[in-house]
Amino acid sequence: MKAPQAQTPCNQQTSSFQALGSRKVEVDFSGGYLSSDGGSILLREIDRNHSFTHQLAQCFTDSRFAPLVEHQLPHLLAQRIHGIALGYEDLNDHDELRLDPLLAALVGKADPTGADRRLERDRGKPLAGKSTLNRLEWGLAGEAEDDRYRRIAIDPEAVDRFFVDTFLEAHEEVPEQITLDLDATDDPLHGGQEGRFFHAYYGGYCYLPLYIFCGSHLLCARLRQADQDASAGSVEELERIVAQIRERWPEVSIRVRADSGFARDGLMSWCEAHDVEYVFGLARNDRLRELLDPALDEAEDLCAESGEPERVFTDLRYRTLKSWSRERRVVGKAEITLRGPNPRFIVTSVPEDAIDATTLYETVYCARGDMENRIKEQQLCLFADRTSAHLMRVNQIRLWMSSVAYVLMDALRRTALAGTEFARAQCSTLRLKLLKIGARIRISVRRIVCSLASSFPRQEVFLLAARRLAQARPLAA
Repeated sequence: MKAPQAQTPCNQQTSSFQALGSRKVEVDFSGGYLSSDGGSILLREIDRNHSFTHQLAQCFTDSRFAPLVEHQLPHLLAQRIHGIALGYEDLNDHDELRLDPLLAALVGKADPTGADRRLERDRGKPLAGKSTLNRLEWGLAGEAEDDRYRRIAIDPEAVDRFFVDTFLEAHEEVPEQITLDLDATDDPLHGGQEGRFFHAYYGGYCYLPLYIFCGSHLLCARLRQADQDASAGSVEELERIVAQIRERWPEVSIRVRADSGFARDGLMSWCEAHDVEYVFGLARNDRLRELLDPALDEAEDLCAESGEPERVFTDLRYRTLKSWSRERRVVGKAEITLRGPNPRFIVTSVPEDAIDATTLYETVYCARGDMENRIKEQQLCLFADRTSAHLMRVNQIRLWMSSVAYVLMDALRRTALAGTEFARAQCSTLRLKLLKIGARIRISVRRIVCSLASSFPRQEVFLLAARRLAQARPLAA
């Protein structure tokens, strides 16, 4: 009898696909540690150079029983913030990310493979899962010590100071003048969150967060209910921010800039009393339009002569009938387009002899539009609108986590990528083109090697950023 032929061993982890010419196409899972976030090592360097997560950790109180804690507070914060920067918007994502040795190395885990975890069920999972990370959002100061599951408490005032401190520390030299841009936006809500209200302008239930930027630097991200004026709370926010800035830079000149939603007597009077210049948009009305009529007639004559849209700027003195406490300088833009008149106004404390009307409107005021791009980055790129928790204070913490991720990405853009094609790129572009790089991770006793894809098309920019970060590395690192 003929002996049966030995069968080829079948590997259940290998899959065969349609051939490419004479070559077989097979897929298996023997590649070792691989990551799609190989470029995220740049975020680690930025974070360590500026100590963002370390400083943020000082804003929390950790009352957990130390001998049983495997995920230190700075590691939890870094995991959450780096995850947002890399595009992982929800806590649920971290139940899969907790297996990633590269992310574990980024956040500072000494055991990036998780081989030495205390419990057997956790071995091979170096990072925290969603339930552990959730503790960052719920603890209350004064109650954390007695709450078994919410022993990590946040200090909101310390977080507010953190954002201003990072702005101040980003400057090697004290600027002569800074401009603080204020704006409100909508954060749509689709559940029964605490503090939800219907906002007629935005046409839905939402929060109404207040943002304050200085250039690309984020100084304030305050979650607010939508049943109030756009400028609500702006005096209190400016009061603390200006005081903190002047404590470090007593001679700096400060200007505040915002749209017409902030042209309120209380805010303008505060600025006037505290030597802060302001330039605010001003909603038009019949009285303002009447004051602008001579300039509109002039612009109409110019338009008829040239056949092109024309604009004429003029200085006015104006006071409302009841709401303003004093007369103020108003700049009117008398513009005639091919569709008809388009009058616009701003109110300012800047004297006429300091900046003329045209420059003040076109160069100073219109530049505030760039702030809206920064808000879009927060909302669209870094998931600042993921405010689905029931409690408003929890959603505020989620907004802050997104905001710190923005600070991290903006620092990468401003420092490591200055002068490159990515110097003004949005956070989503940085993520897609510099951070989402295929990589093989090799871990030994003495080193961690992250081998990036050989076909990565932006190697020169990446290496330039890496060299800059190495040169800026703190001496103690």
